[in-house]
Amino acid sequence: MLQSMTGYGSARLDADQYSIVVEIRSLNSKGMDLSVRVPRFLTDKEYEIRNLVTKALVRGKVSVCIDYTRNKAQKAKSTINNELLTAYYNELSAAASKLGASQNELFRLALHMPDVLQQDQAEEENADAGWDVIQPLFQEALSNISTFRADEGKALTAEIMSYIDRIRILLAEVEKHDPVRMEQIRNRIKGHLTEIANAEYFDQNRFEQEMIYYMEKLDIAEEKVRLINHLHYFTETVYLPEPTGKKLGFISQEIGREINTIGSKANDATIQHLVVEMKEELEKIKEQINNIL
Repeated sequence: MLQSMTGYGSARLDADQYSIVVEIRSLNSKGMDLSVRVPRFLTDKEYEIRNLVTKALVRGKVSVCIDYTRNKAQKAKSTINNELLTAYYNELSAAASKLGASQNELFRLALHMPDVLQQDQAEEENADAGWDVIQPLFQEALSNISTFRADEGKALTAEIMSYIDRIRILLAEVEKHDPVRMEQIRNRIKGHLTEIANAEYFDQNRFEQEMIYYMEKLDIAEEKVRLINHLHYFTETVYLPEPTGKKLGFISQEIGREINTIGSKANDATIQHLVVEMKEELEKIKEQINNIL
């Protein structure tokens, strides 16, 4: 069954000390284009995360975001570097005096200078414990996006197969009209034969050879058989268990080649109109295949 490359999966945990949100999004892409954004304490887990995502999702433009937020009580656990605060304040005060500027906001400015407020380092210290908690959430989000892709794939399968069925119907119309086309061609040839037979010079052997060549050039029997076979192969491939998006793309090219050849050889307005409709259905298939895993 087909799977879509478009998907979304998430998982969330709200605890007393922190909140964790894992989000995974994917769009269509020719290969695996993966971006990962994680908290600093999970940097050493990024390689593992990439491997898990690549194995599960195979292909697509995928973004992984793990957001780890401490609650307000935890955020309050910070200390002031008094020495650094004093140094900043003195420098700012000296600069304000030199420039004749107001000193009303100097303390606030100094307090927000780099490294004055130092956060509790517990987050970094508990990196291993943090991953133990986050890993199940990550797996849950990965499972959710896989389910999303599978559900989208079912809808894509139904849509694409409706286009394939439409091509089959149009091909049946070509098959029905082909004897009429060939009879019209024979009548035209007979008319030309009468004109040629009345000419002063007429080479019967050469004429027969050219007629055989002409009829072979107009014969679309092989193209119809190959097109039917390609449609069957496409249908079989759709229901294979492994990812088949690229293979379906190649089969679509072969389907298009046979449709184009039928159109160029038909020399008949009715069949050419049917060929145009088949091309329209094939273009719809190609558009959807771009989003198939």
